[in-house]
Amino acid sequence: MAGFRSAEEFWPNPKDLSLLPFNFERVGSTGQVLISNMVGDFVRLSDQDFDRLTRLDVKSGDGLYERAYAAHLITGATQKSQKQLLALRLRSRMSFLRQATPLHIFVVTLRCEHSCPYCQVSRQSTDRSRFDMSEQTAMRSLDIAFQSQSKRIKIEFQGGEPLLNFDLIKTIVVEAKKRSSASGKLADFVIASNLALLDDHVLSFCKEYDILLSTSLDGPADLHNKNRPRPGGNSYELAVAGIRRAQSELGPDRVGALMTTTEASLERVDEIIDEYLRLELDGIFLRPLSPFGFAVKTKLYQRYDTEKWLAFFERGLRRILEINRGGRPFRELYSSLLMQRMFTDKPIGYVDLRSPAGIGLGALVYNYDGNVYASDEGRMLAEAGDKTFALGHVSEASYRSLVLSDNLVNAVSESLSQCAPQCSNCVYESHCGADPVYHHATQGDPVGIKPLSGFCARQKGVMSILLGMLENPEDRAILRRWIN
Repeated sequence: MAGFRSAEEFWPNPKDLSLLPFNFERVGSTGQVLISNMVGDFVRLSDQDFDRLTRLDVKSGDGLYERAYAAHLITGATQKSQKQLLALRLRSRMSFLRQATPLHIFVVTLRCEHSCPYCQVSRQSTDRSRFDMSEQTAMRSLDIAFQSQSKRIKIEFQGGEPLLNFDLIKTIVVEAKKRSSASGKLADFVIASNLALLDDHVLSFCKEYDILLSTSLDGPADLHNKNRPRPGGNSYELAVAGIRRAQSELGPDRVGALMTTTEASLERVDEIIDEYLRLELDGIFLRPLSPFGFAVKTKLYQRYDTEKWLAFFERGLRRILEINRGGRPFRELYSSLLMQRMFTDKPIGYVDLRSPAGIGLGALVYNYDGNVYASDEGRMLAEAGDKTFALGHVSEASYRSLVLSDNLVNAVSESLSQCAPQCSNCVYESHCGADPVYHHATQGDPVGIKPLSGFCARQKGVMSILLGMLENPEDRAILRRWIN
């Protein structure tokens, strides 16, 4: 009887191996190289192992071969499975391109009784009703929203303060429900409000139609009232009272809050997080200022740089991990989105993490005057006179004409990070997304010069922080729990 062949006879011939596409970056002076494959899986190698990998000086059983093969960094000349699996995963990650626009933002008024210095919207005083959306414009906007082939759409009401035009919100919701029943298309609703005008009538309607409330909460009373002034100086008290009432009458998961980081917030991240914990909210989005609207006029967005915000973010994230280690589930919401990008191939709805960009394809914005924009930020630019991201007017547009408009096609075609200079070879490219509106606003170009981009610096900084925390097994377990 013939004996068994030695294991070495079944090892692949190193001459038959080839490298698969990957990006890499040397990690400071640590002697390590961070590598990502074409679907964003990360692996760290020493300089020596990286040198061996690039020379294909590997063989089965040496450890490096197994790591490189599992990370889709190498393949054999006769093997198809690695390339097929990468293609399947990439197709899954890009599947949002097959989906019609799911989010439709109705700006029902520009009026607002707050006067926030960082406001991204060109708000108007409460007595200027000509800045309200008309019922005719609203119905035509609904026509377009329901032309989207998405089986489920979300209608979000924004302002100004949308509750100042609550009668129109009711009309839109009732009509959308009728159309939903007739078409079989599901419709969800969100009202983005400061909650100052929340009353029994609003809550009753929200409960009847299962409407989600989204509000702003910047931290403790003195900080919130400073960031979000209103007559009476009681924006914090009204926001907290509104959150409490909504939690009680609609359910704890039917109201959410967002914060915006101002210069006054930078040293107070613990207090801000404590405020969210006290209100029994399940997470916080540590959000920087954006260069739009009044934030530009007041120059607030220039008051701190990316490095200071990243320090704020990291302190906050470490505090949140401590809270979770103590047994209380609580998420940093942007990190949870990035965890989903890093550890699954499921496409996400957050348009800022898409490439090509999610503008128009992920959301359309119907302004009070009937003009339609590719994004909320594009609307804000238009209010300042820049119509680059204007797509048409509801009186003459269809869904098809909007998503195929030259302005949108041009912006989306230039936003593919896989092809963009200094993105295409970046180790973080698979998770970073593209933001042509931001780069147009700050650099006058939809692609932008990435070393000068605050968006790029924040994205890379946040992912670097997260990758460092993932090295700790306990932190890794917590972060991975945030995915779902």
